[in-house]
Amino acid sequence: MRVPRLPAWTATLTWKAAVFITVMCCALAAMLGALVHASVTRQTVDTAREKALGRLEDVTRAYEAGDPLPSYAGVDPAGMPPSLRKLAAAGERGTVVGDHAGHPTMWAAGPADGRALAVRLDYSQSAGTISGLDQAIVGSSVLAIGATLVLGAFAVTRVTRRLHLTAQVARRISRGDLDARVGDPRTGDPSRRKDEVATVSGALDTMASSLQGKLQSEQRFTADVAHELRTPLTGLWAAAELLPEGRPAELVRDRVRAMRALTEDLLEISRLDTGSEERDAEVCALGPLAERAVRAAGDGEVRVRVVRDARVETDRRRLERVLGNLVANARKHGRPPVVVVVNGPVVTVRDHGPGFPPYLLEHGPQRFRTESGSKGHGLGLTIAAGQSAVIGAELSFANAPGGGAVARLTLRELTD
Repeated sequence: MRVPRLPAWTATLTWKAAVFITVMCCALAAMLGALVHASVTRQTVDTAREKALGRLEDVTRAYEAGDPLPSYAGVDPAGMPPSLRKLAAAGERGTVVGDHAGHPTMWAAGPADGRALAVRLDYSQSAGTISGLDQAIVGSSVLAIGATLVLGAFAVTRVTRRLHLTAQVARRISRGDLDARVGDPRTGDPSRRKDEVATVSGALDTMASSLQGKLQSEQRFTADVAHELRTPLTGLWAAAELLPEGRPAELVRDRVRAMRALTEDLLEISRLDTGSEERDAEVCALGPLAERAVRAAGDGEVRVRVVRDARVETDRRRLERVLGNLVANARKHGRPPVVVVVNGPVVTVRDHGPGFPPYLLEHGPQRFRTESGSKGHGLGLTIAAGQSAVIGAELSFANAPGGGAVARLTLRELTD
């Protein structure tokens, strides 16, 4: 049997606090109400009992003297509670709250020649007093619970609002907005006492500032290294062109060419990291653009299949860069056939190799990390992911059920 699940909002701190306050207030109100009810009822019953016993003594003297009995007294009167009649027949006096002619009545009885001599006292006013007290207790308890719940919810909401703000800032930081801060005023003013929420907010702001400083330092280092390498590599390339033709010259030029490409990739990544890149949007047909990007990659073995063309508004140059990197990665780390499929605003690049490694599927591309037999620096997919974010496209990675890596780029389609 499937146990029904509670709605998601019941897991919130506000809901839990409201339930706790309500339950505690109800328990406290019930306990105090029971104590007050028992105390007042006992006092009221004791007062009525004393008055009834006093009347019984007067009636007993009149009965012994042979005087006529008042209307509220009699021997074995009708309507007398059986338990009190039995007690009086046994030779003892007693009282009991009962009913007479539809009204609450206090009965008192004692022995009289083997029978029961009883008097009755109207108990309606006392019963009304107790009933009114019970209503007052219930009404005041409801008002007290409502007021306490409102004040408690207000106090808890102030705390949860600050917690929600802290969580929102944490999510912004995780998405790359390193300038996001909670800015709780309690953390900036040393004269104000800090509560637990302020401590957490301050710790999050400190962590964000430290993380931002480290990332900016790494970005500056990457950009500085790339810039410093460009000048000697340019000179090295010029010197390599002067070498006599032969195998050594080809090896030198090949390595210099690889170093220049790596330097340009590092510069591109540093620009993407700083967030200074802006797209130059234009409307274009996605199918021809994908075919042109594959041709520009210089690989005639990659097949392009257009299932349904679409018009998209994007940065043509950056999109071609993304597709070129995805195709190059598929050719370098996968196995043929490599197929590029355009289906509406979605472009899929698939190879039939071992697929993407687990770390990439879980955390995304990471620079200078590859797990395949081919050589690589892990920068191609990193640049593709960064450029996709600039043009507002969504790039995802998966492994096909039949084997092979699948990179899926989703853009926004223009509709007439």
